[in-house]
Amino acid sequence: MAVPARTCGASRPGPAQTACPWPGCGPQPGPGARRPASGPPRPLSLLLSPLLLLPLLAAPGASAYSFPQQHTMQHWARRLEQEVDGVMRIFGGVQQLREIYKDNRNLFEVQENEPQKLVEKVAGDIESLLDRKVQALKRLADAAENFQKAHRWQDNIKEEDIVYYDAKADAELDDPESEDVERGSKASTLRLDFIEDPNFKNKVNYSYTAVQIPTDIYKGSTIILNELNWTEALENVFMENRRQDPTLLWQVFGSATGVTRYYPATPWRAPKKIDLYDVRRRPWYIQGASSPKDMVIIVDVSGSVSGLTLKLMKTSVCEMLDTLSDDDYVNVASFNEKAQPVSCFTHLVQANVRNKKVFKEAVQGMVAKGTTGYKAGFEYAFDQLQNSNITRANCNKMIMMFTDGGEDRVQDVFEKYNWPNRTVRVFTFSVGQHNYDVTPLQWMACANKGYYFEIPSIGAIRINTQEYLDVLGRPMVLAGKEAKQVQWTNVYEDALGLGLVVTGTLPVFNLTQDGPGEKKNQLILGVMGIDVALNDIKRLTPNYTLGANGYVFAIDLNGYVLLHPNLKPQTTNFREPVTLDFLDAELEDENKEEIRRSMIDGNKGHKQIRTLVKSLDERYIDEVTRNYTWVPIRSTNYSLGLVLPPYSTFYLQANLSDQILQVKLPISKLKDFEFLLPSSFESEGHVFIAPREYCKDLNASDNNTEFLKNFIELMEKVTPDSKQCNNFLLHNLILDTGITQQLVERVWRDQDLNTYSLLAVFAATDGGITRVFPNKAAEDWTENPEPFNASFYRRSLDNHGYVFKPPHQDALLRPLELENDTVGILVSTAVELSLGRRTLRPAVVGVKLDLEAWAEKFKVLASNRTHQDQPQQCGPNSHCEMDCEVNNEDLLCVLIDDGGFLVLSNQNHQWDQVGRFFSEVDANLMLALYNNSFYTRKESYDYQAACAPQPPGNLGAAPRGVFVPTVADFLNLAWWTSAAAWSLFQQLLYGLIYHSWFQADPAEAEGSPETRESSCVMKQTQYYFGSVNASYNAIIDCGNCSRLFHAQRLTNTNLLFVVAEKPLCSQCEAGRLLQKETHSDGPEQCELVQRPRYRRGPHICFDYNATEDTSDCGRGASFPPSLGVLVSLQLLLLLGLPPRPQPQVLVQASRRL
Repeated sequence: MAVPARTCGASRPGPAQTACPWPGCGPQPGPGARRPASGPPRPLSLLLSPLLLLPLLAAPGASAYSFPQQHTMQHWARRLEQEVDGVMRIFGGVQQLREIYKDNRNLFEVQENEPQKLVEKVAGDIESLLDRKVQALKRLADAAENFQKAHRWQDNIKEEDIVYYDAKADAELDDPESEDVERGSKASTLRLDFIEDPNFKNKVNYSYTAVQIPTDIYKGSTIILNELNWTEALENVFMENRRQDPTLLWQVFGSATGVTRYYPATPWRAPKKIDLYDVRRRPWYIQGASSPKDMVIIVDVSGSVSGLTLKLMKTSVCEMLDTLSDDDYVNVASFNEKAQPVSCFTHLVQANVRNKKVFKEAVQGMVAKGTTGYKAGFEYAFDQLQNSNITRANCNKMIMMFTDGGEDRVQDVFEKYNWPNRTVRVFTFSVGQHNYDVTPLQWMACANKGYYFEIPSIGAIRINTQEYLDVLGRPMVLAGKEAKQVQWTNVYEDALGLGLVVTGTLPVFNLTQDGPGEKKNQLILGVMGIDVALNDIKRLTPNYTLGANGYVFAIDLNGYVLLHPNLKPQTTNFREPVTLDFLDAELEDENKEEIRRSMIDGNKGHKQIRTLVKSLDERYIDEVTRNYTWVPIRSTNYSLGLVLPPYSTFYLQANLSDQILQVKLPISKLKDFEFLLPSSFESEGHVFIAPREYCKDLNASDNNTEFLKNFIELMEKVTPDSKQCNNFLLHNLILDTGITQQLVERVWRDQDLNTYSLLAVFAATDGGITRVFPNKAAEDWTENPEPFNASFYRRSLDNHGYVFKPPHQDALLRPLELENDTVGILVSTAVELSLGRRTLRPAVVGVKLDLEAWAEKFKVLASNRTHQDQPQQCGPNSHCEMDCEVNNEDLLCVLIDDGGFLVLSNQNHQWDQVGRFFSEVDANLMLALYNNSFYTRKESYDYQAACAPQPPGNLGAAPRGVFVPTVADFLNLAWWTSAAAWSLFQQLLYGLIYHSWFQADPAEAEGSPETRESSCVMKQTQYYFGSVNASYNAIIDCGNCSRLFHAQRLTNTNLLFVVAEKPLCSQCEAGRLLQKETHSDGPEQCELVQRPRYRRGPHICFDYNATEDTSDCGRGASFPPSLGVLVSLQLLLLLGLPPRPQPQVLVQASRRL
């Protein structure tokens, strides 16, 4: 752990500590310990001169006050401990609640969580769920291959001949500027009615499929119409699958032509801007269409690459990176006379979101200069791919070269590195409009089993940077049934609003042959996908029998979590998967690294560990014991784990059979149900019930009063043994209602809370009851009504003794308003129940202290009073020690909790700062406590945070007044026909000088429904108690501003009692420790890739087939741009003439089929 430099003389405790200048302070030896005969000489800076000693011995108005001795402060600490313990014994009712449980022993049974059996059962249930989806996938893939094989190609097919539901038609009809309004009114486009379906969180139509076609593909082309024709037959297979498995969600066929057909039909979620969705760029499609890849991208940055061409290259590289997934590895280099990496990555790195971000930022800094040296670029790339000392995909190997053209074929390089086996494919991209001979580029690709592409303009970037997947799919197609294996994806955000999902994918192959006796087709038709919502998988896991701190999690071969209670992305970008590593979902340590590795390897295991956990409100760190048990989920790449605290080995299950037999109708007639009725709250205390799914017909509500009303109304109709209700949840709720009511009857009702300055007493249970007494205290109750989601509840279970929780305060918010509101401090403790040899913690009880009253009481308890009404008398001739009451102008006394937050103070002006991190109250003293090991710091990163969008900066790269179009604008036909087209022409003229083109934000172009927050990384810092348990005195050395302090842990609490001199001056202000969350770039990626986390790639790899035909390797002709043509095109567009379909898309599609 990094420790800040010590300042102001603060030092860590040790036997040589000499900061304390008088007897009785400093670390005290225990009974029987030998004191050293003498210590080392004190440093001159720590010796107190008479001038410095004077203010310590003489306080204003009292000539004989001295800093309290250690035994005095220990006495105060004991008084504080006794006061807290006494109040909790009287009002907390821990012992009484134990007796109540034992008295009602006939109403519940004690059940055991057997980790191995539990985790194996859940893994089996998940396997069965996914297996049903696999069977549906196989039926779809087989049917699709047969339908396409039987389909007869039609050259003269027309739009009117095809009837289908265009998922974007409704949005286009609603858009008066859309070019497709007239087209949407054609009879060939169906208009459907939809019904709301909660399973899909959408309106759907089960009688039809829907079709989505990317914006940059012409719907009326012959290829697209033939694709629509044969895929229509899939509709019946989709419906038959749903009949066999009604739990199926989206069934999707993503075609290699870009067409998406999905079932059931639903309107497309239209963005405000242009829709750039293309199924071929979705993570699930890429994973299903090819095996993992090792890719090296080399970019020509010689002097001939300038202006628009270089900008096209930068954009192309970024788009290429978006075709890679976490199973792939990549590096990017630029070259002229020599080659060098564009970023700090010196070897292939995993193509995860954060690494790709580094590449994309680095690519923008490429500058064109020098001469072209293909040899340098290719040698660098081959060296990268031959490096076997690093983690990589070890499957498809490829080099992607972007250049504006050249004459060198570098045959000698290929002979040296790649021939005769040709294990590395070479893809070449001719970028920009020029008159260079492209034959060498074509030869390079054709001679190395690759493909040659042309990118003359920005409109060709997306299609040409993803076409290489067709080539990589050839070995899969040729492998036939061997390659027909279902793969399950990472977690990602569903584009149709289903939330977080995983998708099972299966490739669909073209089984046709070009002619009798000819080789079979090598092209992939597309990928079948079936979604599984994470919520459906979660329903298979035990929810409430594991207790508040037990949970189930699952990870994949990359170590990314599929299930975890901490998987809570605040914002998602459906272009990228949600990749949260298990070691980032929890606080990383060596034990968890070992568990993660074992799970990735597909092993079973069990391990009990001591580890750190973060509190639910992310303010505290607790050191706890946890039992980890894990098994693989067969037939998948996932592994399932179960985490249980030792106290959750057993749990209570209500047994209300006797009552149920006595009550036929309805459940509201059961004993103890009456104590859930609001009419009982005045005498029995207010009851909050956890908003759980007790019954299927129970209407949920965020308002607990309304939820309770809905619950009571339903219970008036439901019988106790109703099959629509979860009897375990329902019966435990009613059991705990009666248990907590008896606590009111036996303990709370007869006590005067005001006597001990209490605002409320409360009890919360595993069964979902939170009872707050008296009823009026519920008005100020802000804790979560679900005990399992309440920070005080979970922390109390993990900590012995009394846990103090001050009100949460942010440094940016205004202080507490004590005049208008009564502020309370929660004190809670777990109820440990022993039944035979079985121990469990089924409830938490506590009190809520009145802040102002207890602050006054704190001053009295930490004073030298012999009686409550007799403060210490100290005359001019007597020697007295300062205390926290009489000398509060000179002496600071505080209680700080284990997270470093202020709980109580003897300074009235600090009462409104209760709940703040103590460094914000007294930075100098908090740093001394940290430096003296009273606190330890833990830093971690939250990779799921959401940040407000940054306002776009003025890059200053374009001339003032020149319109800079985005990628979306280029694809928007309405924009082309607007007056902005002239601005484009103006931009073309400036293009040779200014290079501020194509700064497009894909997320914005894809169409966020509104200006959304973006995903970001936040650095979190928490503090927790360090290794010092005994009392301790020290000096904060700061010359004439030095301060003495004493600190001591209060037994059986999470409090630190600190007594310190108030600072006399501020000339030696210490650096302030930070606790609040701050924006961060995360750990340095360049360092992280040097020690990558353990992972395994998919078990299958198809990168070679001896029968592959590599003769189709790309053809093209470059042409010089004509200024006359450009001007004519601009004039035609401005006159409003409709543009012709993009020929580039049609050429690529025709090549594919």
